[in-house]
Amino acid sequence: MEKKTPLYEAHLAAGGKMVPFGGYILPVQYGQGVIAEHQAVRTACGIFDVSHMGEFLLTGASALESLNRLLTNSYDGMSLGRARYSPMCNEAGGVVDDLLVYKKGEEEYFIVVNAANRQKDFEWMSGHLAEGSRLEDISDQIAQIALQGPNSQKVLEKIAGAEQIPEKYYTARFDCRVQGMDCILSRTGYTGEDGFEIYLKAEDARTMWDLLLKEGAEYGLIPCGLGARDTLRLEAAMPLYGHELTEEITPLEAGLDPFVKMNKADFIGKAALEAKGEPTRRRVGLKVTGRGIIREGAPLLAGDRPAGVSTSGTHCPYLGYPVAMALVEKEFAQPGQTLTAQVRGRQIEAQVVALPFYKRNKG
Repeated sequence: MEKKTPLYEAHLAAGGKMVPFGGYILPVQYGQGVIAEHQAVRTACGIFDVSHMGEFLLTGASALESLNRLLTNSYDGMSLGRARYSPMCNEAGGVVDDLLVYKKGEEEYFIVVNAANRQKDFEWMSGHLAEGSRLEDISDQIAQIALQGPNSQKVLEKIAGAEQIPEKYYTARFDCRVQGMDCILSRTGYTGEDGFEIYLKAEDARTMWDLLLKEGAEYGLIPCGLGARDTLRLEAAMPLYGHELTEEITPLEAGLDPFVKMNKADFIGKAALEAKGEPTRRRVGLKVTGRGIIREGAPLLAGDRPAGVSTSGTHCPYLGYPVAMALVEKEFAQPGQTLTAQVRGRQIEAQVVALPFYKRNKG
């Protein structure tokens, strides 16, 4: 049975259309619809309930050793308050999950994992810890609200002191206090825009949610659901576990090479990745040039030759045209390559393009 986040009643009150996702009941959209929510995040700001995500605390003298063994990225030389993204591989080089790690203290790391993988991740990580490490699942104690979009800092400045707002992308400030609520303020997100993720006690979630909506109204802030979260991340070409990443897809095939440190002494899956050698297939972007939308699981052809399969796809509201991501054979992965997707008996043409589809202007 699906769980409810601490914001469940707030979603109902706001007219959220509730659906099951990752073991929780969450809003897929509100009355204004996915397109309006997507555009709000691209041009103003929006908030998302991401309390379904899992949070772990890794502590102990060997915590760093455990991270470097479990994850493909390197966590050496990390300063306090920094965040680093990483895939986590199985012994065969496939991906158990992709996650975010914050350095909270010299022997303390705050880890955020995907909701549907929470139990699997906890068991996998617990079974591969170095002696002297302790992993604790604190997910049920924590709510998470994502404040995203070009106006997000203006909204946050209305409720938090300037000294509490992290300046750099992928940094966080722990031990913040906002309007009497203890929280972590992190400059991170899953939309391709500037923004923040706010971690706080579950019992404070509704107060923070209502406060953000009230103070953000003048900056165009609206609540956003899973639908817009997916179109935004796809437009920004961010991989989604279960689509671009699975236990059978390696992080190198998914194009996550910068987060796989093959020069590390070792990590789970390294030997398998070395044995596989240069990937024979790669994640690519597709711009749909025909009529229709290419969603996940569509076989792709180059002429009459099998080329790969789509992993995600939709119409992108801000760009104004449909796109998809796909896993294709390396020989068909160059930008400009024409591919044909087979969608329910129809053929839809698309062209391989460079990723990301959308990149914000940081001017």
